[in-house]
This record gives sequence, structure tokens and C-alpha cells, in this order.
Amino acid sequence: MRTRYRIERRALLGGGTALALAAVPGARIGLAQSLDRVSFQTNWRAQAEHGGYYQAIAAGIYRRHGLEVDLRAGGPQQNPAQLLLAGRVDFIMSSGFQALSYVRENIPFLSIGAIMQKDPQVLMTHEGNGINRFEDMRGRPILVGAGGRVTYWPFLRRRFGFTDEQVRPYTFNIQPWLADRMAIQQGFLSSEPFSAIAAGVRPKVFLIADAGYENYQTTIDVSLRMVNDRPDVVQRFVNATMEGWSQYMRGENVAAANAMIIRDNPEMDQPRIDYAVRVMNEQGIVLSGDALQLGIGAMTDARWQSFYNSTRDVGINPANLDVKKAYDLRFINKRVGLT
Repeated sequence: MRTRYRIERRALLGGGTALALAAVPGARIGLAQSLDRVSFQTNWRAQAEHGGYYQAIAAGIYRRHGLEVDLRAGGPQQNPAQLLLAGRVDFIMSSGFQALSYVRENIPFLSIGAIMQKDPQVLMTHEGNGINRFEDMRGRPILVGAGGRVTYWPFLRRRFGFTDEQVRPYTFNIQPWLADRMAIQQGFLSSEPFSAIAAGVRPKVFLIADAGYENYQTTIDVSLRMVNDRPDVVQRFVNATMEGWSQYMRGENVAAANAMIIRDNPEMDQPRIDYAVRVMNEQGIVLSGDALQLGIGAMTDARWQSFYNSTRDVGINPANLDVKKAYDLRFINKRVGLT
């Protein structure tokens, strides 16, 4: 049966057909047998923040788990959630905010793992300008993009007493920030600070997650139909992905994966990749919190509930949302990636 769903005021086709498999959940399949083909859509151009997926391809991990994975790089003109809802891809890279929106819109899609335990979103200013904590930013202009205004900005506004009058447009160009020592702008831990350093400026970086912002980032999202009809394929994809991330974050034979990243994104280079991996490890972006006990990709009921509560309290989500519809824990928390 074909069913239409609504999201962001656009009608999109969900569903499609799927084959139910009877293999043992999580079992590896020999290469002599046919591989299950699945597709995964990232949220941006190839970069170190996608490294675990590239490692799982380059090191043959997906194939050892009986999968042929079509890894598709994102970009500014693509909306991974719309591709997922339209049945164009099997899995996408997303975030906790998107999963809660599925529930709010009554759409049968959900998150099944979170690679990043900490959201890498930061605010960045210059060293030596007297701004040493979030509280020092009150009343000062802050460059924030459109996406940030409806995700982390309401949290900062409530947590630190910021006001909407402080917001200025951010156009993903750091030149205005470079020219103003008092400027504050949004950024990604592994991106804008590197660009600032490359330009000869020493940035001071404030990780919003360290202030209590609990959004899961780089989640794996999938349709409820695929979770129910093809759980073995889903489990093998998750297991292989977490193995890839474990190897990548340890720097275990990652040259081929990095070469693939640079091939898929000519703007990327090895120094930028090395910086990204280093700061992600230093800040516990992938391995921290629940992942230290439960493995890479960990999620918990308690954290989902707490994050939902924070979005409800600032008016992003309605009261009485059934947050447990936003995720499924059956494929994770198996200590994958822990040594």
C-alpha cells in the first residue's frame, strides 16, 4: 500500500516494498553469498566527521557483514530527511532534532544509533578579548545561521539569558569574524576553528554540548518499515558502521578511507582531516558519556527524555510528545568499538 506523509509542508511518499530476511540477527555472511545492497546518505560533503563510514567501506567491513553500501555524499542542495521519506535512500545521517520532528509530524521514521555523543556545534571568538565563558557573551552580537536559530539558539537563550536581538546572520564566511576581534560566530568544532588557525588567528572555542546541550548528532535514521521488515540487514549495517568508526577514531589503517574522503571532496585535505580527528578525540565527540560503557553509537532512554524535555521547555516541541517513538535501542549498546 502506498501512503503519503507530510513534512515541512511538502507531501512526500513513504513506504515502498521490502523483502523480509530470515537470517540470524547480526550474523556475518560469507563473501561467496550475495551481498545485501543498501544506501546511506550523509548530511554534507565528505569530511572526517564521516570517516567511520568511509573506513567501513575501505577496510571491507561492510562486505564482511554481507553488505554492499552505496555511500552518498550530501551537499547544500540536498535534504537527507526528504530523501529518506521519499524512499530514495535506506539510511541517512541526521540528528536528535530530526527524530523528534518525525514524531511531531506522525511520520514512521526514527533514529537507531548516534555516532556523536556530543554535538560538535560551537561558538567561537578570539583569544584575549575578555570573552572567557558563555555568560560573557550576553548582549553581544553573535553570528548564527538559520538552522541554529531553531535548534541550539533557544537552548542558549534560556540557559544563558541571551536575546534574539543579539543574533546576526551567518553566511558561512569567516572573513567578517577574522576582521573583528570582538566577533562571536557559530561553527563546527572541527571546521571553523581550523580555518581561523590557518588564517593566523587564535580562536577561543566554546562547545555548546559542554554547557548541557544534549542533542545527539550524526544519528543513523531509517524507516520503521525497514526496522521491522529487515532487522538483520539493519543490525549488520549498524555493527559494521560502529566497527568502522572504532578503527577510524583510533587511526587504524585509515589512509585508504582518507583518500576516499579527499577524492569525494576536493576541498578537503589531509591537514584538515588530521585536525578534525584530533579535536574529536580530545573533546570526546564520539567516545564519551554512555559510549564509554555501551559502545560507539550508544543512546539511552534517559538522555532522549532529557533532550526532549529541553526542547519542550523552550517551545520547540509540544508537551506530551511520545519521545520513545523517535528511536529504537535494539541495534546498539552492544559495546561495539570498546577494547
